[in-house]
Amino acid sequence: MTASERSNISIDSLAERLRAGAVIAYPTEAVWGLGCDPNNRGAVERLLALKQRDPKKGLILIAGDLSQVEPFLFDLSSQQQQTLSQSWPGPNTWLVPAEATAPAWIRGQHSSVAIRVSAHPVVQALCKAFGGPLVSTSANVQGMPAALTTAELDGYFGAQLDAIAPGELGEAKAPSIIRDLISGAIIRPG
Repeated sequence: MTASERSNISIDSLAERLRAGAVIAYPTEAVWGLGCDPNNRGAVERLLALKQRDPKKGLILIAGDLSQVEPFLFDLSSQQQQTLSQSWPGPNTWLVPAEATAPAWIRGQHSSVAIRVSAHPVVQALCKAFGGPLVSTSANVQGMPAALTTAELDGYFGAQLDAIAPGELGEAKAPSIIRDLISGAIIRPG
């Protein structure tokens, strides 16, 4: 089945597949992303194997709106909460303390979790239909450039992906910036 055949699927059907353990690709502001249910350890491990990514690195959680990430925003100062809310939705990923709120298979070796509220309409619709945040990582084999087309998705993963969300990439030229909320340090420039 080609990428175009796997992308002829509704957002609601994608959400059902995600709840059943699927690993999918979807467009983001800058590149194609891979995603799955962050609470399904088997799906996360499969995604990591597809990417050949070290589980110690951790993963980003992407959401459609602020309410979906509120469980991860405990014990933050009002200034920190304001910083987050003013930067979202958009291509801003923040590392927030999360020892007890995110599964170890999402955090990796870290005591924080990376979270982002996307401005991309497909991501927003997908997270809304799914009912919460999704794992978000660039669609590529570790060390290779992120996929910018469905043809590149096919080249990296072929039929190993369960589905591809319909839609186009946004206009951003680079993946989201990643910053540490506590220190303000830039971990990855955007």
